[in-house]
Amino acid sequence: MDAWTSSGGTLLDPEALTIGFARRFATYKRATLLFRDLERLKALLQDRWRPVQLIFAGKAHPADEPGRYFIHEVLNFCHDHKLGGRVAFLENYEMHMAKYLVQGVDIWLNTPRFPMEASGTSGMKAALNGVLNLSVLDGWWVEGYNGANGWGIQPLSGQADTQAQDHHDVEQLYRILEQEAVPLFYQRDRDGIPRGWLQMVKECIRTIAPQFCTTRMLKDYVGLMYRAATVRQPTTW
Repeated sequence: MDAWTSSGGTLLDPEALTIGFARRFATYKRATLLFRDLERLKALLQDRWRPVQLIFAGKAHPADEPGRYFIHEVLNFCHDHKLGGRVAFLENYEMHMAKYLVQGVDIWLNTPRFPMEASGTSGMKAALNGVLNLSVLDGWWVEGYNGANGWGIQPLSGQADTQAQDHHDVEQLYRILEQEAVPLFYQRDRDGIPRGWLQMVKECIRTIAPQFCTTRMLKDYVGLMYRAATVRQPTTW
């Protein structure tokens, strides 16, 4: 990603690990989940040798006051000097901006409250561009994730209140970032190439592109529905 200045004045670093979160700001998507532990977040963002930066974009329905408040919270974090200018919010989110985000970030973050995610098409588009998904295992990702093509946050088993679920999910999120994703991104060979990261990117494209695309969808419609309908015996009255 080229250097890009956000509305908050943040100058994005083209060399830093970049996490993208861009979608409708519905409350169940928990856009602010990553801010639950600010000390751990600051340690990630401000690491001198392995910095991380966050890019947020999206809109809330005009009548969705809680969703609009989430945007307000994220904007406040963008201006929080304690986070070192490593959080950006891009205004006026639309298709043109989404095109560059799903190509330019390194990790596509998705943190819906299980089991409320219906699909998650933005994650599919990111994966087709070699962007690795870090997502709750809900919606499409529970089918697309194979353990080697991104990262999955296991939901709590059984019934749990929202507070317990949020705590469980954010702990997994930080563990994955601190122990797996960030170290892998910055692990380089003598030529400065992140071999392990690229292996995961290739696995992402290899396993996701053939399954989550229009070609596969049409084949399924023809093979499982349309063709069967043409040979179905007429109803006898």
